[in-house]
Amino acid sequence: MKSFFSSNRLSESGETKRMHQTHYDMIVIGSGPAGRRAAIQAAKIGKEVLVVEKGRQVGGVSVHTGTIPSKTLRETVLNLSGWRERGFYGRAYRVKQDIDAGDLRERLQKTLEHEVEVLEHQFTRNGVTTLCGTAHFIGENEIEVNEAEGVTSHYTADRFLICVGTKPFRPDYMPFDGERVLDSDEVLDVKHLPRSLVVIGAGVIGVEYATIFSALDVKVTLIEPRNTFLDFVDREVLQEFTHDLRDRGMSIRLDCTVENVEVKGTSVHLSLSDKRVVVADMVLFAAGRIGATDSLNLKAVGLEVDHRGRLKVDPKTFQTEKDHIYAAGDIIGFPSLASTSLEQGRVAACHAFGAPVPKAPAYFPIGIYAVPEISTSGMSEEEVRERGIGYEVGIARFRETSRGHIMGLNTGMMKLIFSLKTRRLLGVHILGEGATELIHIGQAVLNLKGTIEYFVENTFNYPTLAEAYKIAALDAWNRMPVFEEED
Repeated sequence: MKSFFSSNRLSESGETKRMHQTHYDMIVIGSGPAGRRAAIQAAKIGKEVLVVEKGRQVGGVSVHTGTIPSKTLRETVLNLSGWRERGFYGRAYRVKQDIDAGDLRERLQKTLEHEVEVLEHQFTRNGVTTLCGTAHFIGENEIEVNEAEGVTSHYTADRFLICVGTKPFRPDYMPFDGERVLDSDEVLDVKHLPRSLVVIGAGVIGVEYATIFSALDVKVTLIEPRNTFLDFVDREVLQEFTHDLRDRGMSIRLDCTVENVEVKGTSVHLSLSDKRVVVADMVLFAAGRIGATDSLNLKAVGLEVDHRGRLKVDPKTFQTEKDHIYAAGDIIGFPSLASTSLEQGRVAACHAFGAPVPKAPAYFPIGIYAVPEISTSGMSEEEVRERGIGYEVGIARFRETSRGHIMGLNTGMMKLIFSLKTRRLLGVHILGEGATELIHIGQAVLNLKGTIEYFVENTFNYPTLAEAYKIAALDAWNRMPVFEEED
């Protein structure tokens, strides 16, 4: 999908350098989070780097169709709809009464333009050469790039990093038309807001868009063929989340598949496996993404991808089966997060040129930018049970905090899990406003092997939602054995 701001501009220094140079220490294919971080890291240790981006601007999927646009859309919806103030003023409250697709695009355009400008400046400042075009391998150390207006050029390198990201899975049976039936890239460019929406696929992307449109008072039906969804989220937190969605009118149909989709006039008719028929103004198909590797000609370097177009790598170095070729980001699969992709790119660049390789902490945060947010780090209660660890749980409700009252929050919770034996924090799970920001306190304590005493004895700003850490810890503390031996 084309970004809202399209150009073929390159920095003058980058253009001049490219005209006189065809060999580089590293060529990075893709300029998303992994490619950005790897290119800059390699440049900082004195290497000549070329970044090839198939889009018309740098930034990759993350900037143009993924992370940044969807989160910008979410923030715009929450602001214009008055969602955050409805706890005080009621469900009918809105900042802007008649919200249309143009309102959503306006803020999105400004954000994307700024992101691209910052990234271009980073590349220029670090001496990274950029080139817009589609790259494919023609040899072990050589690529061919098809640029705009039919220009073809060849480049060689000692090392390569593949970070081309993913694209939406588009099955043949879905009548995609970009207007009534869309994929998760096309939804960012809708011409009108639907009154009703069916989202197929209850993964992270599907859930995020389903809840964002629901916050606009669109009638949303979420369909998932499995009998569960978001399986990596703690079950208790997910149950609370599901209750919140259903309480505001969203229909969630699990263990249900779509057998037929037909566009009839201004509506879409879906026949389901449970013999129901759902009629909606619009359908968003968000059931999976596949690696964007089909144009790379990986056979030329002896690499193969799995059935979802992903590359296999060494999880510590991100080397592929070819020592001089690395891969990072969504193209290698789980966890497929912008945050982890950034670090993967940095590690790959350091390893490629013999620089000290940073060691990744044991725990990283996962954020789901739904409405409400979910964020988690460490073990879920189900994982703790499976490992046979003695544990205690502490719960805090956001409405129990003064800050929560001030903000008018009726929902939101924090769940902390502690070991009975070592008293260490094992997992932190947050649902509600600010969850993706609050998680980092728990993440730090997890990686520093902190215990329940940190939360009980520490002082938190008042009034803040961060106080929930102390409330949840005291909730667990009051039920934990007083004389339990510690390691």
